Amino acid sequence: MKKTFLSICLLAAMAVSAQTIDRIEPLSWWTEMQLPLTVMIHGTDLQDAQVSIQKREGKKLKATEGLVVRGQHNAESKNYLFVDLDVREAGEYVITLKKGKKTAKVNYTISNRREGSRNRKSYTTADVIYLLMPDRFVDGDPTNNSHPTTLEKGDKANIHGRHGGDIQGIINSLDYIKSIGATAIWPTPLTLDNEPGWSYHGYACADYYHIDPRFGDNELYRQMVKLAHEKGLKFIMDMVPNHCGLAHWWMQDLPYQDWIHQFSTYTQTNNVFTTSYDVNASKYDRNINDSGWFDTHMPDMNLDNPYLLQYFKQWAIWWIEYADLDGLRVDTYPYNEKVPASDWCKAIRNEYPHINIVGECWTRPTSEVAYWQADHNNYDGFNSNLPTVMDFPTEEAIRAALSSDGKGWGNGLTRVYDALTQDYHYADLNNLFTFIGNHDMEHIADVVYNNDLRRVQLAITMLATMRGIPQIFAGDEYGERSADMQYGHSGLRRLLREPETKQEKDLMAYHAQLFNWRKRNDIVQKGRTMHFISRDNTYCYFRYTNQGCIMVFINASEENREVPVSHYKEMLDKFGYQGVDVLDGSEVELREGLTIDGLSSMVIELKK
Repeated sequence: MKKTFLSICLLAAMAVSAQTIDRIEPLSWWTEMQLPLTVMIHGTDLQDAQVSIQKREGKKLKATEGLVVRGQHNAESKNYLFVDLDVREAGEYVITLKKGKKTAKVNYTISNRREGSRNRKSYTTADVIYLLMPDRFVDGDPTNNSHPTTLEKGDKANIHGRHGGDIQGIINSLDYIKSIGATAIWPTPLTLDNEPGWSYHGYACADYYHIDPRFGDNELYRQMVKLAHEKGLKFIMDMVPNHCGLAHWWMQDLPYQDWIHQFSTYTQTNNVFTTSYDVNASKYDRNINDSGWFDTHMPDMNLDNPYLLQYFKQWAIWWIEYADLDGLRVDTYPYNEKVPASDWCKAIRNEYPHINIVGECWTRPTSEVAYWQADHNNYDGFNSNLPTVMDFPTEEAIRAALSSDGKGWGNGLTRVYDALTQDYHYADLNNLFTFIGNHDMEHIADVVYNNDLRRVQLAITMLATMRGIPQIFAGDEYGERSADMQYGHSGLRRLLREPETKQEKDLMAYHAQLFNWRKRNDIVQKGRTMHFISRDNTYCYFRYTNQGCIMVFINASEENREVPVSHYKEMLDKFGYQGVDVLDGSEVELREGLTIDGLSSMVIELKK
């Protein structure tokens, strides 16, 4: 049987001793890191143990100044010890814990930090993020659909069960992901989720440092990132500091009783993010938002505990360094205690100044989302240090605009215009995550009026040409529908498949062509926006820089519409009345009488 990473790291305790060590986290570390290192050691009766370190040189252990103990801290549980370490030199070390006549030892590796690691680049508006749910994506290795160490076994017939998608499936799909115009991959969590049911989603973590064996292992994860990089694809890790799963190993023996939030009876979060900034909010409501559990099987972590906060800082940094990641996504960001969560982001950005972190702040209106973006001018002086937020208001507007025939005052694409009028709230428009669907929502094809894929195409057009960092959800590129929406979250997802109908194939070709064009166009990536309102279910906007201009005209009506060219004089006089259709390369002359078909769009690169 292949040894796990952890079994390689750990030495067995001496046979004559009742004292043992079964875990040390982080699993390893590096030289030249900014964050001080505190390892959490778990075993049997570790409280007040004396800690010493030797360096392994060949078969010998020698005294060392390469890794030095600078402090140690007991937890409330006698089975933990937190040890502060001063990292000075790479090498293989042995940490010894001695208590009376009992000793236990554990190996620990310090590596040299990879060259250029601190200045790694991240995802920007030049990128297109491809979001996938690994278990419901591609089954690349059917042999790992079940695993002897996990409670839930593979069962594709169970809509709530494990369907077999895995890391090998992602590796096998890298060329496909690149071909449809994506430049970065965001999988939902791949770390161990060992709940007895509904574990496919991965958000109830049972081990923050190990990949779920039904997906693969740590080394395969690292190999996947390396292969993605070789193909020019960036990689983003989904992290959940707000909650773990009931199956997490520490739930049997918490280091501190306030490691998680606990109540006399089960208390769920009230989902009221406004308590973080509402001047009228009660402490009671704020506490329930921050401390209530996300679900019955998801204990709420207490980031106010300094040892837990340090643990999570190291966890994020460890994965970035170990796997050579390009960025992070943070689940349920406003559920965390906001000040330590801000500290968490700051520590990561201090280690990697250019790395991007996007937070799921699922709220509206725009002013409330903007509160969570770094450097926003908040009335209370709070700075989240979270560079990027997910643009839920625009997502909601696009879906609402396309879910009806658009008739009636304030309906249709007017909703999208109204959403963008709120852009002044954001501290940085370039650091918005724009999207038309994700793993928690019905597919866009489920919600558009009459399930018409032409409306999905309009949504894709807007996503590809608006400000921000676009994210597409797996399957939306060909108009996938949810498996069975009556089953809630489980029924929304199915394994990736080949497009079947001509409409699906045409939609995927359109998606690939438009997003591949976007990758090469600085104007649409970096430009400012000017938009024009209408009341006929059309929408026109321009993306422009000093170097040029892109004109986008959307007709979400089923009728042909005349393009009101004279309305756009202030932009066309500057950038020209002629252009090139970015999809077919044809010349376009913008003149009175120009019409556009129903349920279609134009994307035109203007030229003088």
